[in-house]
Amino acid sequence: MIVDDEPHIRMLIEQTLEELEDEDVTFLMADNGEDALEIIKEEKPQLVFLDVMMPKMNGMEVCRRVKKELFLKDVYIVLLTAKGQELDRQKGTEVGADVYMTKPFDPEAILSKAKTVLGLK
Repeated sequence: MIVDDEPHIRMLIEQTLEELEDEDVTFLMADNGEDALEIIKEEKPQLVFLDVMMPKMNGMEVCRRVKKELFLKDVYIVLLTAKGQELDRQKGTEVGADVYMTKPFDPEAILSKAKTVLGLK
């Protein structure tokens, strides 16, 4: 699942991961935190690339609810943010993020993480 309020970022991540479509991977998208939380509740995706700063509900709150209220431990969350300070990373860890990546991100790192989490070569 790709969650970001910036359409070009969603498209960039999707293009980065498009080779996974051959592996029967389905992409889910959301452009705000509220919609993302609803989709995660219903679909329980294996992997979520989640932007931190979004309208309606920020990524930190979405992550906290998924991990600490819904207890969806099998949903692997990668927080994506322009903020790379240690305090922000610490907050990400506290809300249950599995990985914290800063923007601009390396497309190869995104693809590699997806393959690892999804158990693909």
